[in-house]
Amino acid sequence: MRSQSEPASAEPGAIARPPLVRELLLVAGLFLVYKFGRQLATGHTAEALHNAHRIWDLERTLHLPSEVDVQSALLHGDTLAHLANTYYATIHFPATLAFLVWLYLRRPAHYVWARRVLALVTAAALVLPFTFPLAPPRMLAATGLVDTARVYGPSVYGPPSSDHLSNQFAAMPSLHFGWALMVAIGLIVATRSRWRWLWLLHPAITLLVIVGTANHYWLDAIVATAMLGVALALIHPPHRTATTAGRGTRHLVSEEPALVGAGR
Repeated sequence: MRSQSEPASAEPGAIARPPLVRELLLVAGLFLVYKFGRQLATGHTAEALHNAHRIWDLERTLHLPSEVDVQSALLHGDTLAHLANTYYATIHFPATLAFLVWLYLRRPAHYVWARRVLALVTAAALVLPFTFPLAPPRMLAATGLVDTARVYGPSVYGPPSSDHLSNQFAAMPSLHFGWALMVAIGLIVATRSRWRWLWLLHPAITLLVIVGTANHYWLDAIVATAMLGVALALIHPPHRTATTAGRGTRHLVSEEPALVGAGR
């Protein structure tokens, strides 16, 4: 039985927090890979536009809801469109970074699991721009969609021909949605509040924003979800065991996350 003076980290099953400097380098590397990795697949304008027509036609064949309907609701007022563009431009990276920082400080084992999942999804997502470059719907005249960022602001993209900071022909998969969904799943798994399911509002709002602003197709989010599902199947979250200590029940991490089939 642990004495009151013994630190909580000495409890059986507790996971030590990973070294801070190493994790800062790993997370910074993840963001840099995401930001600059897609630039290696720039160009392919004709192919990207051709694939955009194929995706648009496929969605109609599958009877998916029209992106036009989502945007029509968004364009009822300039303020709503501006808010959606701001959400798209400013929430993606800070929300994911805040998620990782909170897990690192409060749930170290869940942090390791989430970081591995995000790294795997991001690495896999960088392959598609090489094999399937895709122009976003805002570039496809046939969709009738408005480039809301250009019309209402703010915009994170310049003209594709002169934008050297991003690859605008890497619409699939939508890591905006994939990361947002992982943030929600990670917080739901790592916490026990009855309100934790409200975290699903983050990916739900993100989905409406990326579609309504004509930055992504429905299929971009569907592919991102499938890739995240594979990553979650391969990388297990830490197990929790219920133990009674002091006042009431609390949950302790019993083992680190690991790849399926990996030895311990």
